[in-house]
Amino acid sequence: MKDLTGRALNMAQMRGASYADVRIVKRDVQRIAVKNGKVEGLEQDETQGFGVRVIVNGAWGFASSSRLEGKEMDRIVAQAIAIARASAMGKSRDVNIGAPISVQGSYVTPIKIDPFTVSMAQKIDLLLKADAEMRRVPGVKVARAEMAFVRENKIFASTEDSLIDQELVESGCGIVALATDLQTGEVQVRSYPNAGGRNQVTRGYEFVLEQKLAENAARVGEEAVALLKADACPSYDAATIILDSSQLALQVHESCGHPIELDRVLGSEAAYAGTSFLTPEKLGRFRYGSEVVNITADATIVGGLGTFGYDDEGVPAQKTEIVRNGIFVGYLTSRETAQELKLGQSNGTMRADGWSRTPIVRMTNVSLMPGTWAVADLIADTDDGIWMETNRSWSIDDKRLNFQFGTELAWEIKGGKKTRMLKNATYTGITPEFWNACDAVGNEASWVVWGTPNCGKGQPPQIAHTGHGTSPARFRNVRVGVVK
Repeated sequence: MKDLTGRALNMAQMRGASYADVRIVKRDVQRIAVKNGKVEGLEQDETQGFGVRVIVNGAWGFASSSRLEGKEMDRIVAQAIAIARASAMGKSRDVNIGAPISVQGSYVTPIKIDPFTVSMAQKIDLLLKADAEMRRVPGVKVARAEMAFVRENKIFASTEDSLIDQELVESGCGIVALATDLQTGEVQVRSYPNAGGRNQVTRGYEFVLEQKLAENAARVGEEAVALLKADACPSYDAATIILDSSQLALQVHESCGHPIELDRVLGSEAAYAGTSFLTPEKLGRFRYGSEVVNITADATIVGGLGTFGYDDEGVPAQKTEIVRNGIFVGYLTSRETAQELKLGQSNGTMRADGWSRTPIVRMTNVSLMPGTWAVADLIADTDDGIWMETNRSWSIDDKRLNFQFGTELAWEIKGGKKTRMLKNATYTGITPEFWNACDAVGNEASWVVWGTPNCGKGQPPQIAHTGHGTSPARFRNVRVGVVK
């Protein structure tokens, strides 16, 4: 492979590139799904190819191919050069990626059990056991269980003498029970361990075993059925709510992670998913949340789905402060966007969805850092409120300000205790007002790093895998509505 990367880089420089990099990527994906006692899907995908980026005459060019051959490498480099030359004709300014970054290194996801060595029969048997346990609960009409595994091997080389190889391994699993009332047509759903049933991390098959899907299946089914008879969540103009860890992870993803992507802020990535309210003049000055709100972007967390050794520009993984004691202090950057705001070197968040896509700014592990509250104390300290858990629906505008979320299950809190179960709970807010209403965050004992394996962005669309660490947290004066 070194011969191929060297050939590409030499060719790019000979044809006039002031900078070039090449990524060779091989990705294996396995997915297994069962539904109501039957195997519903088996998927085993393998893809391999390379992508070349160049800067010529101050403009970017990118091209890619699945044929890992010397002559094809030459053709793709020439194509990237031609695209860059054409782009330069319409540029408004020269690309500036800052000082050279030269890294020679490697990274391998630490795992105990390689998920691709576990037999298909073992995996299906585990899923069918969980499926059967859910369907033993009277009233459960649909039971689903799934697993997903990813192995990605990447080689990155650049004309700045970087040469990096990485192997990233992911494991994910989950279950979903669906209950229906045939008379009213009402449908209720419960998921475990995360919304939609799947949590995913950069770990081995040991993560799947730790989730104990079959042991949790009966509870999940019983909660889905119980929701059919639960009272609907009342409406309030100003309620106290506590969001569980998994719901809060999606809240962080949508209302913090996306608006801090600097390409959205600068308008170079806007059409697919919008821009951001966190405009440059707010950096270091804007009160994003209350003093208990501290948010980081950390690509080094062990097991986080946004964890790696180096991004797709060869920048080492790192931890960046985003919100410090409520003040907005940091963006997610690429080498180019970091220069536009004179932020120094990139904090390493450029990632591509495989070999055929150019890297764009993506979340790593964007997390709400733990506070000081034990969860039991947080509930006991709440006289009148609502505990909400596991996302069921969400909507947020393209600047990431106005949002609405719905959860699968809620509990009324009276006198510091969970009382009755509530269904169809939703809450709405405006991002900075909401985070300024946060008055308590759970401590490290309840902090979980959740995986989001389906973050969409870019044109053509790209899917990124991101992580979010959260503990349950309390918010005051939140508008709560009802879905009937």
